[in-house]
Amino acid sequence: MSAHQETQAAPPATEQPGTKQPEVREFDGVVCFGGEDWWYHNRAHYDMQMMRELSYRMPVLYVNSIGMRVPTVTEGGMFFKRVQRKLKSFSRGLVRVRDGFSVQSPVVVPGRRGMKLSGFLLPRQVARAARKLGMRNPLIWVACPPGIQAALQMKHAGLVYQRTDRFECYEGVDQALIKSFDVTLKREADLVLYCSRHLYESETAEGHPAAFIDHGVDFSDFVAAGDHPDALGSAAPQQIRESLQGVTGPRVGFVGDIDSAVFDHELLLQTAALLPEVQFVLVGSCSLPEGWADSASNVHLTGRVPYEDVPATMAAMDVLMMPWHRSEWIEACNPIKLKEYLATGRPVVSTDFPELRHYEGLVAIANEPEPFAAAIQRSIDDADPTLVVRGRERIADATWTSRAASALEELQRRCGLTARS
Repeated sequence: MSAHQETQAAPPATEQPGTKQPEVREFDGVVCFGGEDWWYHNRAHYDMQMMRELSYRMPVLYVNSIGMRVPTVTEGGMFFKRVQRKLKSFSRGLVRVRDGFSVQSPVVVPGRRGMKLSGFLLPRQVARAARKLGMRNPLIWVACPPGIQAALQMKHAGLVYQRTDRFECYEGVDQALIKSFDVTLKREADLVLYCSRHLYESETAEGHPAAFIDHGVDFSDFVAAGDHPDALGSAAPQQIRESLQGVTGPRVGFVGDIDSAVFDHELLLQTAALLPEVQFVLVGSCSLPEGWADSASNVHLTGRVPYEDVPATMAAMDVLMMPWHRSEWIEACNPIKLKEYLATGRPVVSTDFPELRHYEGLVAIANEPEPFAAAIQRSIDDADPTLVVRGRERIADATWTSRAASALEELQRRCGLTARS
């Protein structure tokens, strides 16, 4: 299957030749209830990238994540960090990032009780911001399931549910509540978008209108960085150079959120102990307890870097890795960083998950410390030069521009939803 073919959604089982064309419905912009916070999360996420592309064609309002789980004091220092950064985000209000793209940080309260209050305040806050941006009949795009409560109270031309993950399986969420939102979204949405084949194939029998549109990648940016890495010279972000100043040896990198729910830190620490001469560089915000890696002198946490610095950061590594927990969440995942890693042109070592079946021969797979360490060592000692070419060929057509275009085509073909010209 070519990358171009992957952007095409499979028709629903009920669709028959000669089906009557849906009535045309126009929308004058997009309101996205995002799954992340624009101001402090990695901006490579599916919803953020799709909104970036759509904003070149129409007004977009990205509503920062209203949250699926409630921080608790048992998280220690991470609790105060979460609260502090969310309050800082709230203080920004509505911000015009650039022409056509604005970000709103509405005031919300998470949890079952908080959602009752948010259910009253949120749609009014968002609708007011949308009108300010000239939207009277927007397409609503829900990437954070609790957003459905506000979406159904707002006037809209159509509704998209971005089902990128098994949200109800995420650590710390009220599973019954999030699952109820999922059920409602599938019932009410004009189209449910999947980017995980495993999730798409396991849920489309439910009968809701669904399309598979895979992740994209800023291909040329990562290729350029990978081909001209300049080692740890001027091309790498300053904080990476400072974190690794005086550190020698091969570098194995992970670039992304180091989230306790998905990142297998025990596997990482055991692997690092088996490879004392290898430097493990973790680049991203971290929700693990303070000091978790202090005992490992060859594990370096640098903090997150801006998205524009991610290609150079990946290129500064000799091997790139994905040490995931094995869970229902990971089973249904399709991480964007996989395509970014392949475009950068570095060997990739990962724990197993179903999506890797579609990248056979391009990723070294291991689930336990000894084989994971052995795969890293092989990648360092005997890197296969053909991997770079084959990996890039596999994803060359997977641009975010093509993915956004495919989403608009599906909305028009299946639902009659079209952007007002």
